[in-house]
Amino acid sequence: MRGPHNIWRLIRTGATLERTGAMGVVLDAMDAPRTLRIAARVLGWPFKWLGYEGDPSTPPAVRALTALGPAYIKFGQILSTRPDVVGTDMAQQLRVLQDKLPPFSVEEAKSEVMSELGRPVDEVFSSFSEPVAAASIAQVHKATLAETGETVAVKVLRPGIERAFRKDIDAFYLAAEMIELLSPASRRLRPLEVISHFEGVVNGELDLRLESASASEFAANTTDDDGFQLPAIKWGYSGRRVMTMEWAEGVQLGDNDALDAAGHDRVALSERVLQLFLNHALRDGFFHGDMHQGNLKVAANGDIIAFDFGIMGYIDEYTRRVYAEILFGFIRRDYKRVAQVHFEAGYVPANQDVDEFARALRAVGEPIFGMDASNISMGKLLSYLFEVTERFGMETRTELILLQRTMVVVEGVARSLNPNMNIWTVAKPVVENYIASSIGPRAIVGDLMKTAKVMARFGPRLPDLVEAALLRQTQTQESAKPSPWIQRVIWSGIGGAGVAALMFLI
Repeated sequence: MRGPHNIWRLIRTGATLERTGAMGVVLDAMDAPRTLRIAARVLGWPFKWLGYEGDPSTPPAVRALTALGPAYIKFGQILSTRPDVVGTDMAQQLRVLQDKLPPFSVEEAKSEVMSELGRPVDEVFSSFSEPVAAASIAQVHKATLAETGETVAVKVLRPGIERAFRKDIDAFYLAAEMIELLSPASRRLRPLEVISHFEGVVNGELDLRLESASASEFAANTTDDDGFQLPAIKWGYSGRRVMTMEWAEGVQLGDNDALDAAGHDRVALSERVLQLFLNHALRDGFFHGDMHQGNLKVAANGDIIAFDFGIMGYIDEYTRRVYAEILFGFIRRDYKRVAQVHFEAGYVPANQDVDEFARALRAVGEPIFGMDASNISMGKLLSYLFEVTERFGMETRTELILLQRTMVVVEGVARSLNPNMNIWTVAKPVVENYIASSIGPRAIVGDLMKTAKVMARFGPRLPDLVEAALLRQTQTQESAKPSPWIQRVIWSGIGGAGVAALMFLI
């Protein structure tokens, strides 16, 4: 439940960061300003004894986030893909949050499977292993189907995970409300809407039936994508808290040494993972929203295998075109067009100056071109971009939150494979292809055909719809007219005012 009692949760968050030593480590890794360091220490130190102790054998940041719970672990997973933001050492430490968390017992897992499938585990599976991967929400077991002998992966939700997430999200809502109350300037970022969006994503991830449906749709969209595989869902062995799919054999995408030993081309893999994401987002409007290294493998033939479909992103066609035009403008270094697209889409208030905004965007984009990634501080770039959006009154676009976050994650994954990759060079062919197919003359003809189909479908109802609209307008106009006695009062007042004015003039 939301309420002031969640203040306790926020206090313990700060106290845990302080007690585990994560506060200073995180602030150092992110090169936080001195004022923020002082404020964090002043607020955190008095409550240090209230924090969770965590596992002393793990690094401070991992220790704190795992002690705080699943929502915080999700945040750490994102940071693990950004060595350019938190540093290489910190990113490597946080990598264990992706699929190497403490598991729950195999007996508990079997109990969940039996409860969900309504059959004893030994009757369904001829073998059922200890956990092979454990993440913040679920863990995976390798099993063999008794009926077919096929090797499968069985994903099982953690017991009590719904309640744990509910507690964290409620505390996040309180934090967002406090931020909006204490800092009116932050309201343009819509912190409450951001948390609401996060809540919706998490709720979807806690129902494995929805994840199975997402995996099926994703597979249908990507059937013809070269160098990309998805394990098939076994619907007869899946439910709300259990999901069974084909076993994906391969090297973890985050294990560079193993990739090199297997002879895989990491430069090619880095380019493919980014281009696949852009294709799925722009071409299909449906993309994997959690593409960190823990959810990606490389098959023996070099194909990228994706799994864990709990977080998927949807983008409508109009938003895809806006996003593509913005990317295309940056690639061509046409900052005026990028600025115009922001204004046309309503991302920037109309009372701002488009030329000034274009110059600000140039300051963000120019440092990228002609440089390799090792010479770019993405942390400073994001910091400056935030300043630009604040100066021009841009509000957070909740429909783009997952897209932007996933873009950050995928870029981090790609750069972990090839630190010298330039995202704009790699993105260019995908964006250009989408622009040609969706914004050119062919796209206009396609849009007109879609409109004609809609009109044809509603054609027989158009006369009734027009008549009903005209009737409503007439009724509105009639209701807006004053009643006869009000009209008499008004005309009497006007007449009296006229007489008074005439007498004054005389």
